[in-house]
Amino acid sequence: MAAQAALRDPRTMGRLRLASQRLADNGAASAAELVRWMTAMQAQDLQAALWAVGVRVPGAGIADVRAAINSGAVVRSWPMRGTLHLVAPEDLRWMLELTAERLARSIAGRHRQLGIAWTDVEKARDLALDRILAEGPISRAGLFRVFDAGGQPTQGQRGIHLLGSLCRHGWLVLGPFAGNQQLIAAFDQWIPASSALAREEALAGFLLRYFRSHGPATLRDFAWWTQLPLTEVRGAFERVRQELVELEFEGTTYWLSPDVAALLDTGLPGARSLHLLPGFDEFVLGYTDRTHVLDSGHADLIVPGGNGVFKKTVVAAGKVIGTWALQGTGPRAVVVPELFEGTQPLGPAAQAAIARAAKRYVAFLGE
Repeated sequence: MAAQAALRDPRTMGRLRLASQRLADNGAASAAELVRWMTAMQAQDLQAALWAVGVRVPGAGIADVRAAINSGAVVRSWPMRGTLHLVAPEDLRWMLELTAERLARSIAGRHRQLGIAWTDVEKARDLALDRILAEGPISRAGLFRVFDAGGQPTQGQRGIHLLGSLCRHGWLVLGPFAGNQQLIAAFDQWIPASSALAREEALAGFLLRYFRSHGPATLRDFAWWTQLPLTEVRGAFERVRQELVELEFEGTTYWLSPDVAALLDTGLPGARSLHLLPGFDEFVLGYTDRTHVLDSGHADLIVPGGNGVFKKTVVAAGKVIGTWALQGTGPRAVVVPELFEGTQPLGPAAQAAIARAAKRYVAFLGE
């Protein structure tokens, strides 16, 4: 039977998640190790994703994270939720096999509006692979010109939907950088070894890794995160529940790794921590219920107007207390925090912590 624990202090939830997400003085040794641990990291905003990795890898610079992507040690694609994520290359194929069919059904209506039938996807695949296998990775604009010339129009979002379909079905993947954009590569060339797993094995492993890297979290959190059916998730969870700790809080069951749960007895870090996290960071975005780390009254300040664009956050002791922005460039660049109304003014220690975090961010950028 899975070990059990009870939680009474709501402030502890965020600190446990800091530990699970490698934000509590337990950072990873490299970008590839970190992404593999996190399993998948939101990466629709590439610059935000680079810092989401960098903030969890002590001493890493933006060039190190870009190099991991450039070498294929970390890959970026659409493994779930129709959204770009960073994943380990060996994980991408089984993730796609778990999620692609369900996502394809969810966007079938949009494809009909765009005039995309399966024969169009197959034609776009042939056009793309013929060009890439002959001449190497190609820019998005270049690929769209190939589509247009081959009779597959790309206007009105048709091009990006064709590209997304080819990536979700494991024919294409985002590859090396050319300046600040990623070129599009052939999946089998860029990722020569990516595991194909039986569905039950893949889903059970996905669940276990999510709770280890994101716990405490609920089954509903995972189902939302992946957009996989909750009924199927519950069935697969029985295969891994013995490897996790059950945590009860306010009548809800959460799951996390034994190592992180043990910190409740040995000493939970992060009581005085302060982080400057990017927009779209997994610490905020990786859960359907974010109220444990973000007061519901402040949600609109993180995503103004519910427009889907997440702002950078100031996180103190596992709680989002404000947003921040970088003003200026180079040695004169400064971080400007904007704390939520009602937040206590930052004392000297917290101000010093922000200064250290800002220095780390500027160093990461190499400015």
